[in-house]
Amino acid sequence: MLFKNATIYTMEQDPFVGDFKIDKGVFTQIGKDLTAGVGEDVQDLNGLYVFPGLVESHCHLGMEETAIRFEGDDVNEITDPITPNMRGIDGCNPMDETIESALKGGVTTVAAGPGSANVLGGTFFAYKTVGNCIDEMTIENPIAMKAAFGENPKRCYKDKKIDTRMQISALLRETLAKTKEYMEKKEAGKEVAYDQKLEAMIPVIKKELPLKCHAHRADDILTVIRIAKEYDIKVTLDHVTDARCIIPQIKESGFPCICGPALTHKSKFELANMSFETPNELYKAGILFSIITDSPVVPQQYLSLSAALAAKAGLPEYEAIKAITINPAKILGLDNRLGSIKEGKDADFVICTKNILDTTNEIKAVYVDGKKAA
Repeated sequence: MLFKNATIYTMEQDPFVGDFKIDKGVFTQIGKDLTAGVGEDVQDLNGLYVFPGLVESHCHLGMEETAIRFEGDDVNEITDPITPNMRGIDGCNPMDETIESALKGGVTTVAAGPGSANVLGGTFFAYKTVGNCIDEMTIENPIAMKAAFGENPKRCYKDKKIDTRMQISALLRETLAKTKEYMEKKEAGKEVAYDQKLEAMIPVIKKELPLKCHAHRADDILTVIRIAKEYDIKVTLDHVTDARCIIPQIKESGFPCICGPALTHKSKFELANMSFETPNELYKAGILFSIITDSPVVPQQYLSLSAALAAKAGLPEYEAIKAITINPAKILGLDNRLGSIKEGKDADFVICTKNILDTTNEIKAVYVDGKKAA
């Protein structure tokens, strides 16, 4: 199929008025004055705008039921602070209406998984927001291992197993050390009793899977960096509410930031410095970052609004769009398939009446894998 005369934001080059082709679920050509093949369908998008499908790099979409069909919270297993053997895919309901709402808002791929009650909560996975079977919707599983620092684990295990930040770090270090020992014994051919939790952590020790670290306060962010260096593991810094006061340390670490949500109340102490100005400070420092809703904290369909508010607070408009397209794809390691309009990538795109950051924009159509989905 050939689409002509659209203002195309490829996120690989400056926006331009031109054409693109899709075939068998991927982009095959992007340029100007492309010609249709014999019998090829042609759509004229004159006056319309095209953006890559939006990507959310941290949420719980489909894991916390909406009030209409609420039957319990499947996002946090609050029985043990160390549950790396939990798998987010097992708690996701593809029939939840919030997924359809996300799709209609232009969000075509999300990374979803357990919440932040536990020091180690289990694995995140990435899926597309079209379908009725989560196995078929999933494009990468696992994609990260969830970890949490600060107020949430303390609150959930107060007077039980955790009272202080020191204990959170101690529990994580203990698990990392035990995993390394367990892995080395296995690799040496020694007999070891099967341990489901430690098995789940081996990809983290091997740097095959990043530790996805919930951290708001500056001291928690620095603790993540400290432990990552101690154990030579990959991490992402998720939420980073206090990032503005430790920009040099974050920059030096080389770890990417997953920023937000900011479109919400300051509902706990750690959010005291929450601001839409944070993304611009990360951008100016040259730190790779994405913007998130943390759905359902903010409804997933407001991802573009969250980026728009960051732009209003100083982030250059083009960088704000990158923060919800190519940047999250890079952070998730999925930029070979997602996040931009490029030959060979999945044909996930959004057709709009205006810039996607414009609050008066209307989404005319959403395509996933080359098929009109909304």
